[in-house]
Order: sequence, then C-alpha cells, then structure tokens
Amino acid sequence: MPKMKTNRAAAKRFKRTKNGRFKRGKAYSSHIFTSKTTKRKRRLRQGGYVAHVDENRIGRLLPYS
Repeated sequence: MPKMKTNRAAAKRFKRTKNGRFKRGKAYSSHIFTSKTTKRKRRLRQGGYVAHVDENRIGRLLPYS
C-alpha cells in the first residue's frame, strides 16, 4: 500500500502532544493591533487545543504525527 501524504498546511498549524491532542495557535493575532486591547493581545499569544469534535479530522490530515 502506498504511503499516505501529510497535508502540509495542517502540519504547519498543528502539533500533536504526548497525550494525543493537537496544539494550535489562536486566530486574529496577525495584524490591526491598535484596535485590540493589551489583555486581548496577551491572551492571543498563548496557544490552545483543537476541539474534541475536530480531532479526528485533523488526525486524518496528519497521519504520521
């Protein structure tokens, strides 16, 4: 059986943790910072986890992670 291809766009956005969940970056943190509060910008710097309902989809995009 041929190798499965990793979705390269997903590989740049998600990393699998030791427990099998996926880490992700927060959205809305790339530009127009003048309209965002300091508190909001600080919280956007922290990462998050992919929701449980989306983990199967992300796992199919990253078969070897």
